[in-house]
Amino acid sequence: MNELLRRMKCAPKPEKRLILIGSRPPGSGKGTQSPIIKDEHCLCHLATGDMLRAAVSAKTPLGIKAKEAMDKGELVSDDLVVGIIDEAMKKPSCKKGFILDGFPRTVAQAQKLDEMLERQGVKIDKVLDFTIDDAVLEERISGRWIHPASGRSYHTKFAPPRVPGVDDVTGEPLIQRKDDSAAVLKSRLESFHRQTQPVISYYSKKGIVATLHAEKPLTDVTDEVRKVLS
Repeated sequence: MNELLRRMKCAPKPEKRLILIGSRPPGSGKGTQSPIIKDEHCLCHLATGDMLRAAVSAKTPLGIKAKEAMDKGELVSDDLVVGIIDEAMKKPSCKKGFILDGFPRTVAQAQKLDEMLERQGVKIDKVLDFTIDDAVLEERISGRWIHPASGRSYHTKFAPPRVPGVDDVTGEPLIQRKDDSAAVLKSRLESFHRQTQPVISYYSKKGIVATLHAEKPLTDVTDEVRKVLS
């Protein structure tokens, strides 16, 4: 019954093929917006890491090749990843289109993706670039502290514990994950800008990049996304 209702809801939806570029460290809000877009537009969510693991687990011909590369400590080739994306797009859940998350990361990958889609007579409709000032992102992430045993999270500015550095419930000390430190974040941001800016430029020349101001409140960003995709 649920599947029937989903099909009835999705039938009039136009097809959309999207790329979420803002593959920044957590904090840009991309991960929050993705399920909203997926549900509202009846799209499938294609995350390259998940697809690779699924292909390897299912022992598809491409999955076997990917596993061979990984077992050797090699990177999975762009052609293999694009092939796995091609396979995933044929699923019934992708009938109305897809959200591609985590790919492409380079211009060469973007070109291979475009070539594959062109052979199918389709193309990327929109690239959503979730931009946020590095200083804002640093404030969001470097202020995060967690209680390891329970997973409770705090933020020194936005959700501070009653006693600095101490869990409200147990009184045990809080920790900061290594990935949340200012030094690690700076390195990741430098890598992101170096890798991703050329990809954004590539799609900008096609006139399909929509810049979203991810430092805004969640509901405001959602409204921006809806306007872009309407």
